[in-house]
Amino acid sequence: MNAHPTLLATATLAIILSSCAPGAGTADAAQSPQADDEPGWRWSDERVFATVNAVRAGRDLTPASWPGGARAAVLLSFDVDNETIPIRNGQPTIGGLSQGEYGARRALPRILEVLDEHDIPASFFIPAMSLQFNPEMLDAIQAAGHHEIGIHGWIHETNSLLEADEERALLERAVAYLTEVTGERPVGYRAPSWNFSPNTLDIILDMDFLYDSSLMADDRPYEIVANGEPTGLIELPVEWILDDAPLLNPRGNSYSAPRDVLQVYIDEFDRAWEEGTMLVLTMHPHYIGHRSRILILEGLIEHINARGDVWYATHRAVAEYVQGG
Repeated sequence: MNAHPTLLATATLAIILSSCAPGAGTADAAQSPQADDEPGWRWSDERVFATVNAVRAGRDLTPASWPGGARAAVLLSFDVDNETIPIRNGQPTIGGLSQGEYGARRALPRILEVLDEHDIPASFFIPAMSLQFNPEMLDAIQAAGHHEIGIHGWIHETNSLLEADEERALLERAVAYLTEVTGERPVGYRAPSWNFSPNTLDIILDMDFLYDSSLMADDRPYEIVANGEPTGLIELPVEWILDDAPLLNPRGNSYSAPRDVLQVYIDEFDRAWEEGTMLVLTMHPHYIGHRSRILILEGLIEHINARGDVWYATHRAVAEYVQGG
């Protein structure tokens, strides 16, 4: 990994991302610390450019071709949050915890059954405490022999509310635990709620992750640049329109019917296929795994397979492939 510059703490506050937890987007925005209350039009040009350039997309890493001559890469990922969401939000009601438990108890087996039917590898980003609450998930995920387990924080903490030392300590605990129970150190990081603090990039660079999957500057793989300098860290970008949580939360402000969500994902895939790029889809078992919603995953796979010429891959496999290019 290349040496990286120190991030500008106050500047990078401007890039903090809001939460993808159910109903937590506005809550996170309200709680996230701000550099100050002064509006941007009163900032100096130097401050504006420092803020914008603190973390930015660098070179496009899209390969000339995908393995096997595939037209597009398809990366299916699942953020296995379960009970950590109500705990993280400080509202661990019995009902909220039971909704999270559904993700491990019923939804995850249903998802794995669909993936097994089509022999599709996927990436599972798991808060360490989520796996401790439901240890049976590990054997279920690893049974297929081709799924990836990535880091998703310790207890789905909100990075932007943490001091640097606390954020680092929690991430180190998560890495140590998942390494111990899986037998392999995870190489991929996805920030809980895609929430970057001013210190997150420095921390994951120091911990030598191969890739991150939390930012949104492109829909193709790219190298992250910090303060104008390439970091060597691969970004496999995400997007809210390719996240099931805000769209399938029946108590949220943007709820969409499952078949409408399916059409969005189909349209995103079709354009990725035409462009020769990739589709990165973020799903949560306690949302996508319900009976009326699993049809989204089933219908998308059916559509993708009918079109053909695709490479289903874990995030790790794609990061390793584009790194070699």
